[in-house]
Amino acid sequence: MNILFFLTPKQDVAFIYDDFSIRQTLEKMEHHRYSSIPILNRKGEYIGTITEGDLLWGIKNAYNLSLEQAEDMPVIRLPRKRDNQPVRVDTTMDELVTASMQQNFVPVIDDKNSFIGIIKRKDIIQYCYDRYKKENPLEVRRRNTLQARGIS
Repeated sequence: MNILFFLTPKQDVAFIYDDFSIRQTLEKMEHHRYSSIPILNRKGEYIGTITEGDLLWGIKNAYNLSLEQAEDMPVIRLPRKRDNQPVRVDTTMDELVTASMQQNFVPVIDDKNSFIGIIKRKDIIQYCYDRYKKENPLEVRRRNTLQARGIS
């Protein structure tokens, strides 16, 4: 299976640039209701991922910031707990599933390291569940019948 089947393209993904301020980052995450967001450089290369926790802990531990001061602080200066590891477009389905078990989205890059989009964990889970249902229709039907009767 080609992983591009799951791709949410870059133009449909909210992201920030590494020169965005903390305030710009917070506002973008709030607007899109994201708990984490990809960071790109101005060449379009994937740099990493910033999470709500990274922002909160960075602000608490490193800075005594007001919202006005957050306008002047580049988000890239905040320490990040971990970055979502990107995959290349030729990644296998097994590698994609493994990556998605550790992160809620998987950034996808091309062979020039340019960010081209993300693959959401929920899309991978849906694909795996649909395959399971197709390959095990009797088991799925039996489980649904038991659940309808209140038996697990």
